[in-house]
Amino acid sequence: MSVKEVFDNVALEYDRDRKVLIPCFDDFYGMAVRLVQEVDVERLRILDLGIGTGLLSALILEEYPAAEITGIDLSSRMLSEAEKRFAGKVRLVESNYLEQDFGSGYDVIVSSLSIHHLSGAEKARLFKKVYAALNVNGIFINADQVAGQSVRLEKLSRDIWYEQMRSLGLSAELLAASEERMKEDKMSTLADQLEWLAQAGFADVNCWYKSGIFTVYAGFKS
Repeated sequence: MSVKEVFDNVALEYDRDRKVLIPCFDDFYGMAVRLVQEVDVERLRILDLGIGTGLLSALILEEYPAAEITGIDLSSRMLSEAEKRFAGKVRLVESNYLEQDFGSGYDVIVSSLSIHHLSGAEKARLFKKVYAALNVNGIFINADQVAGQSVRLEKLSRDIWYEQMRSLGLSAELLAASEERMKEDKMSTLADQLEWLAQAGFADVNCWYKSGIFTVYAGFKS
């Protein structure tokens, strides 16, 4: 099953399950939104890669209602849910952002829980595209899942994550659906991704939040 098919199949219930599947939901998304503040532009131009149902962009719009947001996603059903959420306030593009020419002139480029579906080489290539698309002093923010730095740390992170989800009421059905989606994951370590950002030209590359597999990192175009 392709990534597109996986997310087409879960579009209707995707948002409903987030706070169980992401036990650190508030801090995780909250840090991504907080980092947008570091770009001092009156009317932000933002690109959301893998916008899905629009969860992250909606949180950004709550803080920056004047922002002009474009979202790209390859799942038509996820975009249908995003269209219901935004009612035309966000420009939505159905495409594979790895291949899409998304232009330039963005102050902020964000992504959440999407880039981990790319291989390491694809991530590195995407980061170069993102760098080219940003304005000077712009920021790239990725809220995503990462692989452990070792087999031991990977297992421990997964074990703790499952314990946290069960404490929040994880059902057998939801677990099975999550594990099915995880078959499409191509996780890379945080260290590798920070290195690829630096190689793409980003400055002040840093991890701003981490809880197990969930990480928010960013880099600036200076």
